[in-house]
This record gives sequence, structure tokens and C-alpha cells, in this order.
Amino acid sequence: MKRILVVGISGAGKSTLARSLAGQLAVPYHEMDSLYFTGPGWAVNDEFVAQVGRITDAPGWIFDSLGYPEVRDLLWERADTVVWLDYSRRVIMPRILRRSLRRTLSRERVFGGNRETVTDWLRRDHPAWWAWTQHAARRAEIDRRAQDPRFAPLEVIRFHCPAEAERWLRNRTSTAAS
Repeated sequence: MKRILVVGISGAGKSTLARSLAGQLAVPYHEMDSLYFTGPGWAVNDEFVAQVGRITDAPGWIFDSLGYPEVRDLLWERADTVVWLDYSRRVIMPRILRRSLRRTLSRERVFGGNRETVTDWLRRDHPAWWAWTQHAARRAEIDRRAQDPRFAPLEVIRFHCPAEAERWLRNRTSTAAS
């Protein structure tokens, strides 16, 4: 377990789990959206594909994403493990709504110095709308990829609720300390 994708829908807790796992394994963590969005107005990184290629050449890494389409196959071909946070909408939606509301009200800077705004909530690509409308499609794509022979022998660790993932992470910590 050295090249890891933590996947799931927006709001599942991918970044949080990926950071914790990176600390346990002492491998670099890479936030996909920070690599992709690099400037105001949600400007996209012109060097994104090359940058992800260089990162995935390394012997160890963790990404908190299924991967943007431009790099998705590359990530899945080079990963050895996928940690899938396969949570229901009932779990996801309160999380994504709280996060987006906090970001909007506090004017928190996110990827590339951008901010979520009140008007963003009306857009189809807003994280809350996206998580609601794309939940089934994202689950189906991850499942298809997890079973695709092109990506074998990929280990897929699938969690259906946050308690399962937390228990697994905690057990990894206690096992590593023993």
C-alpha cells in the first residue's frame, strides 16, 4: 500500500482520510483540486497532466480523488490500492452542505485562492448540487473501474459508513504501533 487513491463523492471525507493515511504511511498526500485549480476564477493548471504524471512516477503517494478525466486512467493504472468511501446520500449531503455553508459564510479561500459564493449555490457544478445529482453515476463509475481487468491487481477497500473507515484507520494505527 504505497500508491493510493481515496475515492468517493464530494463530501465523503476523502481529504481527511487521505491526510491521516499519508501520515501513517509516511507517503506524500496530494489534494487533487489544489493541483487542478491554480488561480482566480477557478483557472485550471496548464501543467496538470504533466504534474500528476511526475507525482505518480514516485514510489509512494496518496490522492484524494477518482481523478479528473485527463488523468483518471493514469492514476488507476499506477495505483496499488483504492480506498472507496461509498457512503449514502444520507451521510454525504449533511456533510457537503455544512462544508459549503461554512466556506460561503466565512469566505474561506479554497483551491487557487477561490471562494464559494452565494451565487455559486445556484450553479449545477456547485459541490452540493453535484454531490446530489452525480451520486449514483460516481458510485457506478468507481464500481466499474474497481472490477476492470485493466486495473488489476488493484486492492479495493470499500467502506459503506464512516464508522467502518474510522475503525479501519484506527486499527492500522494500533497495528503499526505494535
